[in-house]
Amino acid sequence: METTTTQLLETYYKGFAQKEGWESVISDDFKYTGGNIATTPTVGKAAYIEVIKRFSRVFQAMRVKQMIVEGNNACVIGNYDFKFPNGESVNGDVAEIWTAKNGKLDSLTIFFDTLTFDKNTPK
Repeated sequence: METTTTQLLETYYKGFAQKEGWESVISDDFKYTGGNIATTPTVGKAAYIEVIKRFSRVFQAMRVKQMIVEGNNACVIGNYDFKFPNGESVNGDVAEIWTAKNGKLDSLTIFFDTLTFDKNTPK
C-alpha cells in the first residue's frame, strides 16, 4: 500500500516538532527552497538535514495550524516559537509548499519573515 501525502506529512511534522524521526520520509534527491525567492534550491537529503540542524537551534516548538492536501501536493501553515541567539523570542507562521513522489516527500518551498531572521541572527 502506498503512503499518502497526508501520512508522509503527519510523520514528518510529528518528528519535526520533536526534532527527531522526520528524516525517514524525505527523498534522497529532496529539493528545498527557503525564504529568499532568489535562492537556488538546496538539493539532497543530507543537505536538507544540515539546513534543519541549523534551523532547529532557533525554534523551540512548532504546531501545524492548517494542512491542505491535493494528491501529491500540499500546503501547510506551520506556527513556530522562535528564540534567537540574541535572546529575542518571536512567534510566527511559515507557509510550506510540499510535493510528494514515489512514497516520499520530494520538495519543499517555504515562505517566512526573512527580515526578522536577519535582524535577530548574527552574521
